[in-house]
Amino acid sequence: MKLSWNHIIMVVYIILSGCTQKGDRKNSIDIQGHRGCRGIMPENSVPAMIKALEIGVTTLEMDVIISKDKKVVVSHEPFLSHEICLTPEGKIISEKEEHLLNLYTMNYDEIRLCDCGTKPHDRFPEQQKIPVYKPLLGEVIDSSENYLRSHSLNPIWYNIEIKSSAETDSIFHPPVVEYAELVLSVIKEKNISGRVIIQSFDLRPLQYIHRKYPDFQLALLIETPVPAEKSISLLGFIPNIYSPDYTFVNKELINYAKKNNMKVIPWTVNEKDEILKLLRLGVNGIITDYPERVLEIILSQSLQTVALKNLPNLRISPS
Repeated sequence: MKLSWNHIIMVVYIILSGCTQKGDRKNSIDIQGHRGCRGIMPENSVPAMIKALEIGVTTLEMDVIISKDKKVVVSHEPFLSHEICLTPEGKIISEKEEHLLNLYTMNYDEIRLCDCGTKPHDRFPEQQKIPVYKPLLGEVIDSSENYLRSHSLNPIWYNIEIKSSAETDSIFHPPVVEYAELVLSVIKEKNISGRVIIQSFDLRPLQYIHRKYPDFQLALLIETPVPAEKSISLLGFIPNIYSPDYTFVNKELINYAKKNNMKVIPWTVNEKDEILKLLRLGVNGIITDYPERVLEIILSQSLQTVALKNLPNLRISPS
């Protein structure tokens, strides 16, 4: 029996998809689409989330900020980034002036007028250029759930980052308790609490949610190379997920996490060799701008195991 690599990938994908439908999430790799799939679509937009679902992510990762009129908006920055956005009037934004375009001082109707998808992105040249606006969290959830239902797909998870810091309280966002409650109110309204991870670099929202809503899954984001024990000690409890810069992941961290019943899901991993290295180390998931790359590697590695053990007569020819 001789099949091309592309045919093999398709077959294994179908097999693994069937297994995933009945499988336990605890034992599977969580493919998290960073800001949807920033490598190929405008970040944190509805089209990016839908494209990520088409690719096959298990979790949609996104960031949320708060507008002047207390709307929960999907956006990485609490201002109009010069890198991706235009003003409501369609004008170019300079790096020097971007912080003056503070979304916490703008009502959502004004924010929605800003195009954040047509400007060429120097760091992501493959990104499709289409007009997009910063959507409400509720719209992202509704659009994603509708897509899943209409295509008879399994439920996915949402990894939502609260972008707070003590230095920017009441400047770029409301006080942390109000911020957290606004985000959680949308999640509860949409009835997806059991499929949500709240992540943050800021310890305060995680501590507040852990204390008041202990059933929520929480992820501690890490951007400095400090020992995990120290980070956990400062947090005051063991989070469900430890989510470091991917360069900080090593076998010691994986062993520590396993011992403490904590998942390791690093960010933001885009190169195939790094993805494979981390999977071999034993991470529980990957946050990536290119979810199709993670899926391809998982499928190719699974194929090797299946082919060697169960398909001895199979020979793979070049595509």
